Amino acid sequence: MIQAGIIGASGYTGGELIRLLSLHPYVQLETITSRSLAGTAAPEVYGSLRGVCDLEFTSSSVRETAAACDVIFLALPHGVASREITESVLQDTVVIDLGADFRLHDPEIYQQWYRTDHGSPHLLPQAVYGLPELHRAQIASAQLIANPGCYTTASILSLAPLFSRKLIHPASVIIDAKSGVSGAGRTAKTGLMFCECDENFKAYGVASHRHTPEIEQELSLAYGESVQLTFTPHLVPMNRGILTTSYAKPTGGASMEEVRSWYEEFYRDAPFVRILPEGVFPETRWVKGSNYCDIGIAQDSRTRRLIVVAAIDNLVKGASGQAVENMNIRFGLEETVGLTQGTVFPA
Repeated sequence: MIQAGIIGASGYTGGELIRLLSLHPYVQLETITSRSLAGTAAPEVYGSLRGVCDLEFTSSSVRETAAACDVIFLALPHGVASREITESVLQDTVVIDLGADFRLHDPEIYQQWYRTDHGSPHLLPQAVYGLPELHRAQIASAQLIANPGCYTTASILSLAPLFSRKLIHPASVIIDAKSGVSGAGRTAKTGLMFCECDENFKAYGVASHRHTPEIEQELSLAYGESVQLTFTPHLVPMNRGILTTSYAKPTGGASMEEVRSWYEEFYRDAPFVRILPEGVFPETRWVKGSNYCDIGIAQDSRTRRLIVVAAIDNLVKGASGQAVENMNIRFGLEETVGLTQGTVFPA
């Protein structure tokens, strides 16, 4: 059994991790931590965990948890993990960080977008970006795995095949993204209150969202040179789910049959990416509660623009489910173990 711990387990991603790891056939969940909830049983915070996990939250440190576990998951605000993870911690345990601290390769770009210094830039070369569809081989031997952001997962997966074949002009790419409210976390904020979100739809982080450099980093690697694109997120009055619609100008005369064939080939060994039939486009309800990413592809016959639509559950494939997927790969398990539950419909 894999001994696992979760640092910062009281938020939405932490709660989802508790659920997934408690039901995983090869995992023993040893520790869940929260300084504010120490001594409180998990079902008192998440009633849905009653009978699933009865552990109490503790105030154990990263150092203490690492010494007792084979893998630890970090669900912490940005700026915290980079000051807690050390070479000594990585010698004791595998670290899967669901925060932003180890996603960006360049500490200066991290500082620019997150407005804080990186606490351990010397560890960045060790960090593997935990998107299995692109970096499965590196994940298999990594001690430090940077779990991708939710918007970035949907955006990168929907566009990587086009960038890898240079089938589009990078500067033409526009990503229009929508997220459910749980993507903003569980902290009480006026803008996330029911009366503020219900019957409302708004853009935020316009031309400044922190997932932008993460998307550009990974798509630049796929393209083979540095790229820039436009990314605009929106808040939608639903609990969970992400839908991205991306637009791009093609470089040549590849037919839609050829584009679709390349997508299917690119994700042939990706168990959680579903390329939908021609004329069918993703809906968030089709992936709710699952680790799937659904992708639909079309071309506007008038403008010739390619249009790619992707949907994920922001708390599963966009966070906790992908973290478990990374754990499975790292410990030599089938990638899908503990993640094969389907969606709940209607939901």
